[in-house]
Amino acid sequence: MAAPTLDAARLTGLKVGPTLVTVDARWLMAYAAALGETDPRYYDTRAHGGPLAHPLFSVCYEWPLALALRAKAMDEAIARRGVHAFHNLVVHRPPQAGESLRASARVVGAQRLRGGTLVIIRFATMDRSGVAVTTTDHGAIYRGVELRGAEVAPTTPPPAATAATSGGVRWEAAVEIPLLMAHVYTECARIYNPIHTDAAVAHAAGLPAIILHGTATLALAVSRVVARDLDGDPGRVRGVAARFTGMVTLPSRLTVRGHAADRRGVGFDTVDPAGKSVLADGRVAR
Repeated sequence: MAAPTLDAARLTGLKVGPTLVTVDARWLMAYAAALGETDPRYYDTRAHGGPLAHPLFSVCYEWPLALALRAKAMDEAIARRGVHAFHNLVVHRPPQAGESLRASARVVGAQRLRGGTLVIIRFATMDRSGVAVTTTDHGAIYRGVELRGAEVAPTTPPPAATAATSGGVRWEAAVEIPLLMAHVYTECARIYNPIHTDAAVAHAAGLPAIILHGTATLALAVSRVVARDLDGDPGRVRGVAARFTGMVTLPSRLTVRGHAADRRGVGFDTVDPAGKSVLADGRVAR
């Protein structure tokens, strides 16, 4: 049987949006609660600007655009072969409760890999006056899928966070992943992908069980970096980058490890209970 294919010509320049997104306090608070955040600033509706946004909150309003773009580019059978490969976020400024944002997404790269095809999507979100709020490069590998036609060279990426996982481990922080976290995260983030909540769909996709969202794993790791190296202030995060290197089943216990740090950023990675990498080359810019 021939391998499924993606058409490079169809992917090139594919775009959705801009779409109007309203960030409400309830959404901001729910996302923080899904991550187990206890900092009262994440829930203070009396504060100027409302509750603080978690540094990874942008994944919430980017998800509908990802679905829309995917629907244009491929059928559902191919879409379910996709796994999050890397995430590169720039926070120009945190989104605020009550504001309307304009978000768009476009394909900026498609490359052949030994195990499939890498598709890179860039999400660009601005406020109503046209000022950038967040920019994300999202890479997904579609396993066992061939790319037909010429590769699409990615355009210049947004600047990544600047720090590397070198110089040894400076600190470690354990993170407990409860059995139902994927279900809670799904509803609070408003990110629905059945491999995270439906055992039958996960099994059909070749997974041993439902797995935690990669963005949840990344958000949990960023929270530990904020606590250890940014004086507990999420507003200091200017960017986040990481590669996804392993799946997280539930329940589980992860270990986030802090590496090199300087005035520009902090390096980190995350491993599972067996010491196997889950996140690699993590960087938080400040």
